Amino acid sequence: MRRHKDMDVDILALVNDTVGTMMTCAYDDPYCEVGVIIGTGSNACYMEDMSNIDLVEGDEGRMCINTEWGAFGDDGALGDIRTEFDRELDLGSLNPGKQLFEKMISGLYLGELVRLILLKMAKAGLLFGGEKSSALHTKGKIETRHVAAMEKYKEGLANTREILVDLGLEPSEADCIAVQHVCTIVSFRSANLCAAALAAILTRLRENKKVERLRTTVGMDGTLYKIHPQYPKRLHKVVRKLVPSCDVRFLLSESGSTKGAAMVTAVASRVQAQRKQIDRVLALFQLTREQLVDVQAKMRAELEYGLKKKSHGLATVRMLPTYVCGLPDGTEKGKFLALDLGGTNFRVLLVKIRSGRRSVRMYNKIFAIPLEIMQGTGEELFDHIVQCIADFLDYMGLKGASLPLGFTFSFPCRQMSIDKEFDLDIVAVVNDTVGTMMTCGYEDPNCEIGLIAGTGSNMCYMEDMRNIEMVEGGEGKMCINTEWGGFGDNGCIDDIRTQYDTEVDEGSLNPGKQRYEKMTSGMYLGEIVRQILIDLTKQGLLFRGQISERLRTRGIFETKFLSQIESDRLALLQVRRILQQLGLDSTCEDSIVVKEVCGAVSWRAAQLCGAGLAAIVEKRREDQGLEHLRITVGVDGTLYKLHPHFSRILQETVKKLAPRCDVTFMLSEDGSGKGAALITAVAKRLQQAQKEN
Repeated sequence: MRRHKDMDVDILALVNDTVGTMMTCAYDDPYCEVGVIIGTGSNACYMEDMSNIDLVEGDEGRMCINTEWGAFGDDGALGDIRTEFDRELDLGSLNPGKQLFEKMISGLYLGELVRLILLKMAKAGLLFGGEKSSALHTKGKIETRHVAAMEKYKEGLANTREILVDLGLEPSEADCIAVQHVCTIVSFRSANLCAAALAAILTRLRENKKVERLRTTVGMDGTLYKIHPQYPKRLHKVVRKLVPSCDVRFLLSESGSTKGAAMVTAVASRVQAQRKQIDRVLALFQLTREQLVDVQAKMRAELEYGLKKKSHGLATVRMLPTYVCGLPDGTEKGKFLALDLGGTNFRVLLVKIRSGRRSVRMYNKIFAIPLEIMQGTGEELFDHIVQCIADFLDYMGLKGASLPLGFTFSFPCRQMSIDKEFDLDIVAVVNDTVGTMMTCGYEDPNCEIGLIAGTGSNMCYMEDMRNIEMVEGGEGKMCINTEWGGFGDNGCIDDIRTQYDTEVDEGSLNPGKQRYEKMTSGMYLGEIVRQILIDLTKQGLLFRGQISERLRTRGIFETKFLSQIESDRLALLQVRRILQQLGLDSTCEDSIVVKEVCGAVSWRAAQLCGAGLAAIVEKRREDQGLEHLRITVGVDGTLYKLHPHFSRILQETVKKLAPRCDVTFMLSEDGSGKGAALITAVAKRLQQAQKEN
């Protein structure tokens, strides 16, 4: 066709006629998932789960399998039911030893089987008074159309006489009845064998779907099935007998398989067009290396702005000094109170630190924060916190004890010094990211960076004092709480933000703020996915174009669903169940697309986090004038901990963008509360050293 320059044809589909039959019937009946041809030849196809097809990569969705069942028995499996007539027919065929099942059932061979049986009976003197004609000796003289005519209900006997006379024979009425009986036996066996093979396919479909009863339709075509008067009825009856747990409808293909070929082409064309539209959306989330390098460079620039006195007020990355000037060195000891304030819970801890052995024992109690206090004033919140502390000290039998206290919380806070907030023995007020770094720093002295990738996203690191213009003094280091969630609030990453990011931002409590966090943190990823799903549904690419009320509900698609859907162990059936919980009636194809959307959104989030982190580690390497830097990052947060791929993608991105930095990632097992106690212990140690000096 390519050689014909005057033809402009795009060949989209090349299909077997059985597949064409199934597709023709599936257009009229969506339950049709099997195609059978019983004509000159015989074959079947059916929809198989991809996870069972080893020959094709991928395990999502289903694919039509062309069984080519005509060759069943070529390995000898049918040896016990093949007759001498089957063997004789096979030896005289064009392909001896091949297509043995087809030779027992299809239209090309039934007439020949009848001829061989009649010839033997005539030779034995059981028919035609022992007389034989040359036509009866000639291969192919009895055709399947003759067999069908002889089996007709009323005119069958008359047809039989006419056909036998045409073969040069002089049959009696008894001969005609016997010949008709031979035809019935041969065609009945064919229908029985077809039914048995079809029953095997239907049983497999039912088991694949894990259902008690299967409702399905079989698309049928082929001259034998169409013209033989008794064949369809016999086939249907035996199938229903063999698979009583299947409700089977048999649908005759009126237009043959050519309409099916057109249907396959139409489906292929639609799928191809839809795939292009879906890929266009997913491509928005696929960041190139150049884009990631650009994000890294811009993050680096914002870090520098935040450290400078002149540009600090304009920087989107706040770079807040924490007044944490040292990491644990193992000499810390004593009892400390730690307070850990999150979004919905408040935790009070008693932390016992023993020096030398790096031993920490913790006792804690979790207090819920009532909604009215969560939404109330700061004074009400802190009154509640003080009451919780009093309850905890009472619970631990420590009422009236004077204990150093550390306070860590998940919110931005500009600090003037480490211990100015409370009139207590010694207090450390720290961000949870700093607490995470200190927790891991106690185990690994090389840990100088803290990262939280959870509901929110933030990062802190140990910066040289000489670079922090906001704080006096040029000696030593101080931990900087970057508050990097605001990166991009000045529009510097608008080139990689999508329409979906804009929709999520505009619908948030703080439009225009924390743009980087809204692209990377657990609080927003599910909402980005929801916006994409709504758009794809509007385009008719998902859920049959029907947007459910649940899908319209903000916050319904939680980030935990991303982790579940993207799990490698999760089959599509389980993905569909998750979507059903959300009120989304999805097909297998829908489930595949939803999984891809979740993957694209979380992949971008991990890469963006990695690019930001790469900016920090490269800055530390250059600041120290090192050719190669070894550093540990303490990590916490549900997204990093629970998502099946987030941590790996983040680590790979850092490795690619900062190749001269050997970065170890250490998971914080005890959260940031332990870190608050350690900061308090370090502050106390440093204060003691100051007094002694």
